[in-house]
Amino acid sequence: MDQISPELIAKLQGSLGSLVGQQSGYIKSLPEPVKRRIFALKQLQAEHSELEAQFHKDILELEKKYLGLYTPLYEKRNDIVVGKTEPSDDQVEAGKKIDEEFTEEIKESSSEAEIIDEAQSTAGVPEFWLSAMKNHAQIADMITEQDQEALKSLTNIRLAYLEENPGFKLEFDFSENEYFNNTVLTKTYYYQQSATSGDLVFDHAEGTVIEWKEGKDLSVTIETKKQRHKSTNKTRVVKRTVPAETFFNFFTPIEVPDAEDLDENEENDIGEQLEADYELGEEFKEKLIPHAIDWFTGKALEYEGFGLDDYDDEDDYYEDNSDEQDDDDDDDDDDEEEEYSSAPANQQAPECKQQ
Repeated sequence: MDQISPELIAKLQGSLGSLVGQQSGYIKSLPEPVKRRIFALKQLQAEHSELEAQFHKDILELEKKYLGLYTPLYEKRNDIVVGKTEPSDDQVEAGKKIDEEFTEEIKESSSEAEIIDEAQSTAGVPEFWLSAMKNHAQIADMITEQDQEALKSLTNIRLAYLEENPGFKLEFDFSENEYFNNTVLTKTYYYQQSATSGDLVFDHAEGTVIEWKEGKDLSVTIETKKQRHKSTNKTRVVKRTVPAETFFNFFTPIEVPDAEDLDENEENDIGEQLEADYELGEEFKEKLIPHAIDWFTGKALEYEGFGLDDYDDEDDYYEDNSDEQDDDDDDDDDDEEEEYSSAPANQQAPECKQQ
């Protein structure tokens, strides 16, 4: 279930009839007995598609079944994170044995920490979900410095499958905060069944309207400009709101205009935005929620291929011009004594790819 609906792509890019399904001249030229066999193959493919459609429905039902089995564990996790309950000694000892390297790190830091009176100790695990999200590269890219203060009040992220329609809902629980009145923000993704593959593919998304408190809307910034009247020389202050980058835009679904109102570049941009939005929902569903503690500690970076301790930095980043250097070797034999140097280059973190 990692595709964008073909119908949605068609809406963005216009009719695909002129590009898809054109009959080959070769097929037209085949003898009638061969054409009969081709029709028979199409009938077999149709039977396969029916089975494939049922296969994807069964997968969705299996996911729902196991979410029911996972939910009690998620509830226990939340009770510990928010400080509702304390873990048992058996749980703590078992957890230490699971990740001995992490256990040693905790011991080292604890030995250097100041002893805090139990009555003043911190409840639960502060900023658990914010820390987990910041360790996920794709999610962290969306979180601004201003967002972090609001996300400190995020207490839980829950997953639910839809009952009447294929799809899922992400529920973000918040404690009382100075930014908005909502206690739960949701993002719902709807599937539809592909007529070609039988797979359940992304159709559209819906999100919560955030009730921002006065002066706390992170989705806009206020620009102020002074204007002077040409005749009277009096000045006035003009303010306007400008859209701002924020993680909370995640809850505002991307609008898809009519294809006829867009040029090709705009169509491509919207298509990329839709795909990125759906992939982000899948990252929460498939990775962050099931493995939250590993994202919180950073352990998940190891099995995502971003182990930060695997390599040591040597000097600054540099441009790799080895190919160009090889091409020039034949022409520059007399210049072998010259020292080769290269300028530093900015490196972009690899994108997280959906598994």
